[in-house]
Amino acid sequence: MTEKIALASCNGMSPNGLVSRVAVGDCKKENENIISICMGSTSADIEGKNDPMLKKYPIIAINGCSNNCVNKILKNKGIIVKQTIEVGKILEPHNISSKDPFRLDDEGEKCVEIIKEEINKRID
Repeated sequence: MTEKIALASCNGMSPNGLVSRVAVGDCKKENENIISICMGSTSADIEGKNDPMLKKYPIIAINGCSNNCVNKILKNKGIIVKQTIEVGKILEPHNISSKDPFRLDDEGEKCVEIIKEEINKRID
C-alpha cells in the first residue's frame, strides 16, 4: 500500500466503540500510511474547515454498532466512505465480545485483534 488511507473510528460510549478506537489506534501505530479521523472534530466542524483533508484520502469507517454513526456523520458532511466495518457483525461469528466501554480486558483485547485483522484485510 502506497497511498494513505484514513480510518474513522466510532467515538461512542459502548464496548465496541472502545474496540473500534483501540483497533484504529493500533493500526495507525503499525502502518505509516494510515491516518485517523477524529469524529468529534468532524462533527463539530460546521464551517467545513476539515473537508479538504476528509476528501483527500479513501476512508474506512469503523462503526461500533449498527447505528453506523460514523457513516452518518461523514455523509452529512458530504464525505464519501469507501468501506464500512461494523464491529458487532465482525465479532459475532467469533462468539466473543468486549464488556466494558472504558477498559479492555483479555476478551476485549482479542476483539481488538480481530478488528485489526479485518482492517488490515481491507487496506491491503
